Amino acid sequence: MLNIADTLHRWCREARPFALATVVDVHGSAPLPVGTSVAVDEDGTAVGSISGGCVEGAVYELCRQVLSDRGAPQRAWFGYSDDDAFAVGLTCGGELDVFVQHIDPAAQPHLSTALSQITQGRPVAVAQVVGGPERLLGSTMSVLGGDHATYGRVDGGPADRAVADQARAMLRAGRTARVDIGGKADGCPERLSVLVHVHASRPRLLVFGAVDFAAALSQAGRFLGYRVTVCDARPVFATTARFPHADEVVVDWPHRYLEHSEVDERTAVCVLTHDAKFDIPLLRLALDLPVAYVGAMGSRRTHDERLRLLREEGVTADQLARLRSPIGLDLGARTPEETAVSITAEIIAQANQGTGRPLTRITGPIHRGPIHRPSSTRQMDEARAVTVLLKP
Repeated sequence: MLNIADTLHRWCREARPFALATVVDVHGSAPLPVGTSVAVDEDGTAVGSISGGCVEGAVYELCRQVLSDRGAPQRAWFGYSDDDAFAVGLTCGGELDVFVQHIDPAAQPHLSTALSQITQGRPVAVAQVVGGPERLLGSTMSVLGGDHATYGRVDGGPADRAVADQARAMLRAGRTARVDIGGKADGCPERLSVLVHVHASRPRLLVFGAVDFAAALSQAGRFLGYRVTVCDARPVFATTARFPHADEVVVDWPHRYLEHSEVDERTAVCVLTHDAKFDIPLLRLALDLPVAYVGAMGSRRTHDERLRLLREEGVTADQLARLRSPIGLDLGARTPEETAVSITAEIIAQANQGTGRPLTRITGPIHRGPIHRPSSTRQMDEARAVTVLLKP
């Protein structure tokens, strides 16, 4: 949905009904991630892509069918077909689970509000029920990031609370994903599968140490979508002129700045000072925070001494195990620019549970991630049946 938010916002403002086809699960080398959407309006205008071209024609026809019927949402499972790979099969060998529903903006006015917030760059989560009782399928709820207020409804009861809680949690994590909730008598009795579309604020990259490596790293971080802060206690080095790609340059003692900074589980902390008077108090604090990544620059000798000093400061073995030091992956990097690639590659690998090894040296899917197949044989057969019916 987020990939076509601008167009959907315009259609909602115009009260224009449309069919929304969304990837709710991927498996193997599917080209685009969960949450990617295609939309088709009543005039046949289409926007978006879910497969890079492999199954677009079939999804378009399914959208047209849902618009014409104005009935219950439909599911389709697209996979590789040896007999007719270029018809509706994914030639990349992956599989897509697609959920298609009719959207009437007049009946769900909160969607226009949420999409408006998204187009303005504000954090929003939109929860979409894609599995569960038929009467709840396609229900949506929005959570706005400012006060986490909720809009829309699922069932007007326990399901609303359960979905809202999950949407808020996913918004805090900054991650679009499909989650299963409910099925408990003391909470939400209905078992639901909910796709939470999250448009989050930019994750933070905190770079400590106003050195040449920091300049290259701030540029790489900005390219990857991070909100970059460079911090150093030395005002002669910590200047905006030296770090034009940073969103902010702060003159302060690193640990003092971090102590009062807003961080979350997406934040990356990179310590490039390799000076004990800065490093030790900073790392002691960073390793106690719920951040995604903590890395420190320095030689093997510096690393060993750093570990000794941190242990003396009471840092536990579990906390030290989180420390990426020496920082970065082994790319043979020499220059600041190469080192920045090495560091950001490690941040990406850790965030996605990658190995950091060459793809030619490993087997299995290129893209990792959980796959939620239909929960019964009947659902799988129905999904396949839809796909077969769409073949030319």
